[in-house]
Amino acid sequence: MDGVLVVDKPEGLTSHDVVAVARRLLGEKRIGHTGTLDPLATGVLPLACGRATRLVRFLTASDKDYDATMLFGVTTDTLDVTGTETSRSRMAPARDAVLEALAALTGEYMQMPPAYSAKKVGGRRAYGLARRAEPVTLTAAPVRVSRLELLEFGDDRCRVSLTCSAGFYVRSLVRDVGERCGTGASLEALRRTRSGDFTIDEAVPLDALTSSDPSAKPESDVATLLIPMDKLLSGFPAVTVTSEGLVRVSHGQQVRASDLVGSAPSGPAEWVRLLDGSGALVGLGTPGTAAGLLHPEVVLI
Repeated sequence: MDGVLVVDKPEGLTSHDVVAVARRLLGEKRIGHTGTLDPLATGVLPLACGRATRLVRFLTASDKDYDATMLFGVTTDTLDVTGTETSRSRMAPARDAVLEALAALTGEYMQMPPAYSAKKVGGRRAYGLARRAEPVTLTAAPVRVSRLELLEFGDDRCRVSLTCSAGFYVRSLVRDVGERCGTGASLEALRRTRSGDFTIDEAVPLDALTSSDPSAKPESDVATLLIPMDKLLSGFPAVTVTSEGLVRVSHGQQVRASDLVGSAPSGPAEWVRLLDGSGALVGLGTPGTAAGLLHPEVVLI
């Protein structure tokens, strides 16, 4: 089964838990998620299935949208309310102070990841070191926040909506807002509403897949919820290859201008979708050293 299943992840499960459920439902071992959500978080979790697992690196690189609730006056070791409390100021900032902090944290800057994260330190996951109280030395990474809006404010809390780059940690954003306001803050709730091209509107609740009797949810029914391969990465330009070009793609050989139906896409492109005569996605290519050539870097047949 090839394609992407967009799940609305419930609170309390890890992303790997959701993958395990999908593997059982679809009878497909080749399933991977396209961006981890913490157990506290809910929302859009795209699962790449079958041949689509070869596209995970492209699917994870997209911007994300989140809706987050911050609790002021409390800090924890994990930067969210599931962690062990490390301080309690019993203070809440003024609305203007929050708006000033949000403005300062919009745009491109270097963000320090949480100690409890999947970042690797000396080949080991940071959260593993943190749980064993071992030193965790992390380095800041470049991130981008293109949108950060205050939706609600009051009762020692605020709710924000944001659009951010891949690799961005909302827990770190909450930490930084709390520090800028001088009150401390922890992430209380988080919902991802978009991951690249996948939105919450097309996400399927996990309990809708698992609550009924398994015999009432055959694999074929669940498979109909998959977004097919030819609908993925629609932002990349596409070319259709001839039957001879299809053979060259299958062998990983460079595709020539004569192997294309029509002309190659105009303008610079880092990646190009390679389609067969029926419109099925058969690979991803990069421009070759000579004009008009495309090299199949990802072969899907």
